[in-house]
Order: sequence, then structure tokens, then C-alpha cells
Amino acid sequence: MKTLAFHIGIDGGGSGTRASVRDLAGTVLGTGASGPSALSQGIDQAWRNIGAAISMAFARAGIEQPTNAALGVAIGVSGAEIEAWRRSFLAANPGFGQLLVATDGTTSLLGAHQGAPGAMIACGTGLIGEALHADGRRVTVSGWGFPYGDEGGGAWIGQRALAVAMQAIDGRLPASLLSEAVRAKCGADRVALTAWSLAAGQAELAALAPIVFECSTVDPMANDLLNAAVAEIDRVALALDPSQTLPMVVLGSIGRRIANRMLGFASGRHVLAKGSSIDGAFMLFDKRSECWS
Repeated sequence: MKTLAFHIGIDGGGSGTRASVRDLAGTVLGTGASGPSALSQGIDQAWRNIGAAISMAFARAGIEQPTNAALGVAIGVSGAEIEAWRRSFLAANPGFGQLLVATDGTTSLLGAHQGAPGAMIACGTGLIGEALHADGRRVTVSGWGFPYGDEGGGAWIGQRALAVAMQAIDGRLPASLLSEAVRAKCGADRVALTAWSLAAGQAELAALAPIVFECSTVDPMANDLLNAAVAEIDRVALALDPSQTLPMVVLGSIGRRIANRMLGFASGRHVLAKGSSIDGAFMLFDKRSECWS
């Protein structure tokens, strides 16, 4: 391995990318952010936004960015579990001196419990659950990706909110606060809403999820949609840990808002994360076995 000057930790997802630059002793020097880097949205885009987040981190640290060969980079990125995408991503390495890649679920799990046994559900644009059991067994649930999986995630919620608006235009559902709010954002009539939906991707649909939360206090349809999302997330939690004994962390923009509706919340199994996905990425430098990367 080449001589390194800095370690970089990356959290790459469907809505954005975060980077942290640290010295080799582990001191945080600067952080940066950029657009999405989920591998499902394209390898070139992933590397472009990872590079932008790293550059921002160095700029904020007030440090001249060295050559890539002087950087060790550990990345937790959505889609890394798909072998073809992972190979393409690794092949496009822009010359980093060290490159460690795991799924964002793995790095979230590592960070949340600092490598100790526990379970984690990350629910943002998408959704994935990971658990590490006391016997060393690792379990992954959901995380199949949009549009076929990630039930309960932001894009899943947004897709169903969009359907409510479409059905209200048809007269299959009565107009509601939710349907009118979606139409106000995406298109008031059939032509406009069709055009928006055809151009929308995972991130655009996930951006509708906050509207569902806003409407849920007065609109039963929006509240039912959130309850349906909770039911899906509860199914993930049960599959991760059928014994329901592991401490459970729920992460992500949707997860943080919905955790108090989950079955495990009342039982007291939910705990606060001890660290972030980026903290978990940095742990990959010390856990280089195939178990983690």
C-alpha cells in the first residue's frame, strides 16, 4: 500500500453524499457534501459526487487537497452489494492509494453499535436493515433497491402519494389534503402530473415523503400511508432479529420521524446510534476482512 497522508470516510446514498477527512490519528479536519452517489444511479455520477464531497471537505479544512494516491478512502455506498456494480465502481477508482468499499447498510451498522452486536434500519430515500448477532452471524434485510424493493422508504412513500393524486384526478379517490398538496408540487392536471412522473426518479419521489408527514395530522389517507410504511419497517425489524432481543437503531430522514410508531419503540429496544455511517466507514480501515468490506 502506498504512503497515505489522510483517511477519508464516505457515506453515499440515493439523495446525497457526505465526506469526512481525518488525519491518520483519527482527528476530523473537515467535512463536505454533494449529490447522490447510489450506484443504481450510475457509476460515473457516484464518483463525480464523491470527488466533489471530498474536495469540499478539504476546502472547509483549509488544506490543499493532495493527489488521490495520498488518500485512503473508505466508502459505504448504496448498491455495493450488487456484484456487477461493485466491480464497475472499483474498476473506476480514480487512483486512490487505498480504497475500501462496503454497503451503506454495513457502515451504518458498524457506526451505530461501534462494531458490537445490534440491529439497524436505515430509512431515507431507500431502506435497508442490517444486524450483527452475538454469534457473529450477519443478516441483511430489504435494500433490494428502487423501484422493486425498499418498502417503507422515502421513494416508496412518495410513489404511493403520487398514486393518491393520480387517483383523485380520475375520481377513483376523493380529493384530499394529500392529493391536493402533491398536485400543487408535481402537476395540477393529468398532462402535467404525467410529465412529472415520467421524469421523476428515486430522489424526486422521496422528496414527496415530507408532504405525507405534513398532511398526516389531519388527512386520514396520509396517516394510513405512514402506517403502511411502519408495517413494512416492522417486518424488516422482525426478520433481522426474530428473537427481538438486539438493541435496534433506526436511522435516516424517514426513520427518525417514524420510529416512534414502530412496535419495538414501545418495548424499549430502540436505542440511539453511537456513531454515524461515516464513523462506520472509518472502522473499515481496521476491519478489512470480507466480513465487512
